Amino acid sequence: MSHAVSPLREPLVSEARTLHQLTDEIARPMERRPTKAWWCAFLASFSALVLGVYCVSVQVMTGVGTWGLNKTVGWAFDITNFVFWIGIGHAGTLISAILFLFRQKWRTSINRSAEAMTLFAVMCAGLFPIIHMGRPWFAYFAAPYPNDRGPLWVNFRSPLVWDMFAISTYFIISAVFWYVGLLPDLATMRDRAKSAIRKAIYGALSLGWNGSQRTWLRYETVYLLLAGLATPLVLSVHSIVSMDFATSILPGWHTTIFPPYFVAGAVFSGFAMVLTLMIIARHVMGWKHLITIRHVENMTKIMIATGGIVGFAYATEFFTAWYSGNELERFAFSNRAFGPYAWAYWIMVGCNVLIPQFFWFKKIRTSVAAVFALSILVNVGMWFERFVIIVTSLHRDFLPSSWAMYAPTFIEVGTLVGTFGLFFTCFLLFIRVLPAVSIAEVKAVSGYARKIGVTTEFREQSAKKPVDSWRERNGEPNGHGGRTPPQPQSTQRSEEKKKGDKKEDAGAGADLVTEAGE
Repeated sequence: MSHAVSPLREPLVSEARTLHQLTDEIARPMERRPTKAWWCAFLASFSALVLGVYCVSVQVMTGVGTWGLNKTVGWAFDITNFVFWIGIGHAGTLISAILFLFRQKWRTSINRSAEAMTLFAVMCAGLFPIIHMGRPWFAYFAAPYPNDRGPLWVNFRSPLVWDMFAISTYFIISAVFWYVGLLPDLATMRDRAKSAIRKAIYGALSLGWNGSQRTWLRYETVYLLLAGLATPLVLSVHSIVSMDFATSILPGWHTTIFPPYFVAGAVFSGFAMVLTLMIIARHVMGWKHLITIRHVENMTKIMIATGGIVGFAYATEFFTAWYSGNELERFAFSNRAFGPYAWAYWIMVGCNVLIPQFFWFKKIRTSVAAVFALSILVNVGMWFERFVIIVTSLHRDFLPSSWAMYAPTFIEVGTLVGTFGLFFTCFLLFIRVLPAVSIAEVKAVSGYARKIGVTTEFREQSAKKPVDSWRERNGEPNGHGGRTPPQPQSTQRSEEKKKGDKKEDAGAGADLVTEAGE
């Protein structure tokens, strides 16, 4: 087919593709054997996961004494990693829910992977509070379910219990939202499956999807409702996590700026991780026409905004400490910038405040290699932000006699490496068994900013063989999995009514002309 690109808008799919070609390209990683690059990445991530399993096993058998904690620094690496991973998962919900409600069509190529990234990040985050309990087999004690333990009950005034509610709610809603969005693509994979086992698995997971008008209408309604439910979680989850610190009386923590500060930082770090993963995927999978420079540029613009909020929060903290006249607050923040952990503080400032300023330049925003390197540095800076907030506020408290230094042990570092191994192992398995790009949604925007004309060859083929369905005209295989949503009946009726009104108007106009002629 001949494709004319609009001079005003940039296509969301940079290269012209038929709908059948889009399905083949997105489904290819699931239908072919894994490449050498995939095996190398999987072996590296799985090795890191094995190291993490070993370190966690040592902690469970020996106790949290294997960490570098002391009587002053009671929270350190574990809570740092917990907050870091919770933040990583925020971009997935924002891309899937909030951008969907704002009708941002460019999200269609990245929302599926971002949603999966959210689930894997929350899984990594949930490990640390369980390990920190010392007796992880009693983790269910934190859930307020009916029991026979008498007066032993959870303290609902504790922010740690709020974390349990926030994380479990976030994970459940995100998982349901992700799964509902997968239904049309699971049906497509069911129709394409050649082996009976794959067909049975995808058929069971697709829940009997048949691509009918009623199915699409119900699907769109449920997806919209779930997007509305997931949107408040972007603000609430990390706000509750920030209250772990803000509700204390410790200088450096006791501040009301933490909820918006933490939310902005979570979105900031989440988009940095999405960029890191999507840039690798577009290169390895050959999806440069699906995940275009426009997608990269839009995400960097969001990082400019959220990075600016984070930098403003850093300055506000120092101003508040100075303006309050509280000597303890002033010391806490001067200790961050010029104390024993000053190196960590300035790494944080350099990566989170200075690095995003490079995204103001279009040449850097449109350079994939530069964006990839900068996104990694941003995540490094966001990890150090959590480390600085937690450790520097604890290691020098109210009594100089109790001041102490903290250094992580091999077990703690190995646990952090293991969570990265878990994250990347899950993501690599995900792209092998499920569509990493939403097939149905990309098809719906494939004609964006394009005028598709029919060639002479296509006319001749259509004249020789009658086309029975819209799907066959576009080269789609039999089945209803990847079918574009049909027009709702109400819309069809309104268009028919408009046509009728136009005919009536035309008839009235003709009568007027006749009367004028007479």
